[in-house]
Amino acid sequence: MTLSDEATERLADIVRLQPTKNKELQERWDLESGSEVHQYLESELKDYYYRDDNSLIRATAEAAELVGVDPGVESDGDEESVPSVIRVPTLEARVFEVVAGPDERSESVVSVLNKVRDEFDIDPDVDDVRRSLQSLRRKGVVEVIYRTVPTFRLAVDRDDVDVEIV
Repeated sequence: MTLSDEATERLADIVRLQPTKNKELQERWDLESGSEVHQYLESELKDYYYRDDNSLIRATAEAAELVGVDPGVESDGDEESVPSVIRVPTLEARVFEVVAGPDERSESVVSVLNKVRDEFDIDPDVDDVRRSLQSLRRKGVVEVIYRTVPTFRLAVDRDDVDVEIV
């Protein structure tokens, strides 16, 4: 099956962002809905992706080889292991740098937002920071602690993970 340029680029996005969700791809690809993402995946990329046990979208090994892109998460192959490398957008990398460490008290999205603003002199939207935290959680490097509001902290030592910006 020969892929169009658009399909190849979108497949590369899946490889880079995996594990990912319809919503993340919807925003990246500027589509109207999650169902539009699903329709695209099924019609154009059916042979190159699958959903894992948590219904997250992952690329097949063939897909990664086809597009020549390294997957978004690298680990030693043990499903429970800490990723050694994550490839994330700039905001996620910045969130990773400032969120509370694994031995620190977890913090709210707003607290992380304020730390990003202070540390990097940028003004991201609170929803973008929330999405970044959730994406890092899906990658296994941030955990959620439920208090009055959901709070976040690293699930791993910051030095144990190399963060590459895509």
